[in-house]
Amino acid sequence: MATSRSIFQCLLRTSQQSLGRRATQAQIILQRQTATAQAVAATRFTTARLGRNAASTPRRQFTTSSPRRQTQQPGDDPNFTSILDNPPELVRTGRRHGKGLIILAIIPITALFLGTWQVYRLKWKTDLIAKCEDRIIRDPLPLPPRVDPDAIADFDYRRVYAEGVYRHDQEMLIGPRMRDGEQGYMVVTPLDRGDDPSSKVLVNRGWVSKKFADQRSRPDSVKQGQKVRVEGMLREPWKKNMFTPDNRPDIGEFYFPDVKQMAELTGSQPVWIEQTIVPDIITVYDYEARGIPIGRVAEVNLRNNHAQYIFTWYGLAAATSIMFWLVVKKPANQITKRVRMNKSW
Repeated sequence: MATSRSIFQCLLRTSQQSLGRRATQAQIILQRQTATAQAVAATRFTTARLGRNAASTPRRQFTTSSPRRQTQQPGDDPNFTSILDNPPELVRTGRRHGKGLIILAIIPITALFLGTWQVYRLKWKTDLIAKCEDRIIRDPLPLPPRVDPDAIADFDYRRVYAEGVYRHDQEMLIGPRMRDGEQGYMVVTPLDRGDDPSSKVLVNRGWVSKKFADQRSRPDSVKQGQKVRVEGMLREPWKKNMFTPDNRPDIGEFYFPDVKQMAELTGSQPVWIEQTIVPDIITVYDYEARGIPIGRVAEVNLRNNHAQYIFTWYGLAAATSIMFWLVVKKPANQITKRVRMNKSW
């Protein structure tokens, strides 16, 4: 009997604890539902209030920029071709020409100026050759005992003659000089014209082969004490170019005719006479075989290439002018056109 009572009391306590826990859970659920209902009510109240305020206040725009105008884009055209259709290529879309165009414009102007200058040079050279040829065809004049070196320019290519004795002991060889593919020297010998030592002049007797450089190998051209008559042309002193070495008179080497230097060495006047011969091929062969100096032919050998220079400069001016016109008028290529058309992108 006691055991049954204890079991009943245990079951009663278990039922009470279970009912207490359920009551607690129900209270918690009720509190949560109440809080949710209050939150929903607050949200609805706030939304309704904001709606009333929005209805009473005008709506502000999100941006201040003006609305975009509906303009037609290049891509809307069905015939539009984009630069992306072709492989990328670096092109210049600004200036078509640079500093090179200025240089190209200067070239024809400079060439025209030089061509005109050559026209005047041609006239000057033609007159000079005509004047020298007029002097050559005249009869030779006797060379005076004393000659003013400053007046030789007015008598350049003038035929003269002089008599005297060659000073072979003061002979000078200038060279090497080529003639018909053979190497040789020019023989320069002072001509003593009398008792006055100051009347001595320099005579370019002509060319001899290299094998006759020694006087002993050409006895026919070296006759001591024999009086001779020399006929030739009075010439201006030569000018040395930048490629010719300096003369070395201390060892007897002369590379160009320095008239003043040779005159000081031999005690002569600075007067240069080039001996002339009659152009006879038999005589020339005989002189060459015997080692006798071969003089020059009495003719004017001044170069006159100014007509070629005129053609060259005027042709260059015309060609560069056409090039300049073609460059300026050249149309833009297709890629440049497309880039310019889409330059506003």
